[in-house]
Amino acid sequence: MTAQTATRNTPHIPIAALGWSLGLFLAITFTLCVAFDLVFPSVAMNKAWLPLLPWVSWISISSFLLGLAETLLYGWFAAVIFAPLFNYFARKAT
Repeated sequence: MTAQTATRNTPHIPIAALGWSLGLFLAITFTLCVAFDLVFPSVAMNKAWLPLLPWVSWISISSFLLGLAETLLYGWFAAVIFAPLFNYFARKAT
């Protein structure tokens, strides 16, 4: 088996695909949490996630948009750290 064949069979996570996937997942989750809090204010979850989102307050359009941007960036942050680490160790393991 040549080095090129071994590289082709090694698992690989593209950073862009992971970044968009995680970022959109977190943005959609944030949107669902905001909707849940608006529909059921007596059991609102905003006190749990507001400390994780700097400069986001409960609730205005600008704050919601900022929360969307921050959650998208959190997903990209995780992807930029995780994907290269995974790809490196996956290459080392083969």
